Amino acid sequence: MPWTDKPSNGSNNNGPWGRPQNNGGGGGQGGGGGPRGGRGQGTPDLEELLRSGRERFGRGRGGNGGGGTGQQMQVPSGPVLVLVLIAVFVFWLLSGVYQVQPGSRGVVTTFGNFSKLTDSGLNWHVPWPVQDVDIVDVENDRRITIGRGRTSMLTSDLNIVDVTLDVNFQIASDATWNPDDPELPNAAKFIFNIEDPALTVQAAAEAALREVVGANEFGPIVSRGRAVVNERTTEILQQTLDSYDSGIEVIRTNFGDATPPEQVIPAQRDVIDATSQAEQKVNVAQGIANRIVPVAEGDARQIVLDAEAYAARVVADARGDAARFTSILTEYEKAPEVTRQRMYLETLEDVLGGMNKVLIDEDAGGTLPYLNINELARDSQRVRNNAPRSNGGDE
Repeated sequence: MPWTDKPSNGSNNNGPWGRPQNNGGGGGQGGGGGPRGGRGQGTPDLEELLRSGRERFGRGRGGNGGGGTGQQMQVPSGPVLVLVLIAVFVFWLLSGVYQVQPGSRGVVTTFGNFSKLTDSGLNWHVPWPVQDVDIVDVENDRRITIGRGRTSMLTSDLNIVDVTLDVNFQIASDATWNPDDPELPNAAKFIFNIEDPALTVQAAAEAALREVVGANEFGPIVSRGRAVVNERTTEILQQTLDSYDSGIEVIRTNFGDATPPEQVIPAQRDVIDATSQAEQKVNVAQGIANRIVPVAEGDARQIVLDAEAYAARVVADARGDAARFTSILTEYEKAPEVTRQRMYLETLEDVLGGMNKVLIDEDAGGTLPYLNINELARDSQRVRNNAPRSNGGDE
C-alpha cells in the first residue's frame, strides 16, 4: 500500500515505508527519551515537514499559521535594511573603479555605444549595466606569421614559390584625436570594427602577398626584387586595413624565405647562379663605363672650351684690327703725306726686319769706323731665333 495510507484500526505507528516507528520505549538507543523528551527518533512524516514549513513561513510574515512549535523568522528592521541597501549601492559604485596600465587605453561604452577614451592610471565608470570598459594595449607590437608551414604562391611567369612573411602591427596612435570629433578613436575602431584583429591582419597580409608575388617573376622574387616585394606588400596591406577602418597601423613586414619547391631546387639554383653571374658582368661593364665616360666627357668639354677661347681671341683680334684701321684712317685724313710716309717705313721695317742684310744710305758718307756690321747681323739672327745674346767679342 502507499506510504501515506494509514491502517484500518486508526493507529499511526508505521513509518513511511510501513515500518513501526521508534517511540523511545527501549531498544535502538538503549531506552530513555530522546532530545525531545520522549518523542520518536525515527524518520519524520513528509507531510508534517511540509506543513511545519508552511506554518513557520506564515508566522514569519505576521500570521498565526496554526499550531506547531517552530520559531518565528526575524524580519530586519527599517534602519538595518537601509544600511544593507547603502552597502550594496557603495559596492556597486566601487565596482566601476578600474586601472589602465601604462601603454594602454580604456575604451568606455555606454549601453554598448562608445562614450570616452581614458588614459593610464585609476579611472571610474558607471558600473554595469550602464557602462562597460575594454582595456586595449596601444603601444606594444603584435606579430603574425604567414607561411609557417610553407605557403606556395604562383608568380607571373607561372612558377611556384614557397614564401614566408612576418607582419608587426599595432593600434594607430590617437595623439591627434579630439573628443569632439565624430569619428571613433583608433582604439575603439580596433574593438568595434573587426571581430578578430589577428585573423583579419593575417588574411589581409596573405592576400596582399599573393597579389605582389603574382605580379612579379620568379627571379626577382628570390633575388634582387625582395625589397620591392616587401615594400609593395606593406603598402597594399595598409590600404586594405584602412579600408576596413580597423585603426591598425602596420609597423613593418619582413619578407622571409622565398624558395622553389624541393623538386625543382637544383634547376632553380642553376638559374640563380647564371643570373648572378650575368649581374656581375653587367656591374663590371658598368664600372668600366663609369670610369671611361667621365674622362671622355671631360676631354670633350675641354675641346669645346678651347674652341670657344680661340673664337673669342680671333674675334677680339679682328675687332682690334678694325679699330686700328679706323684710327689710322682718321689720322691719314688729317695728314695724308706724313701718314703715308710713316706707313711705308713701318711696312719696310716689318718686311726687312728679319733679313740678314744691312742697308747703307749713299748720302750718309759711308759707315762709321766703329760700327761692327757682322755683330749687328748676328744680333739680328738671334732675335729671329729667340736665342739669348752672347757676350763674345767682335768677329
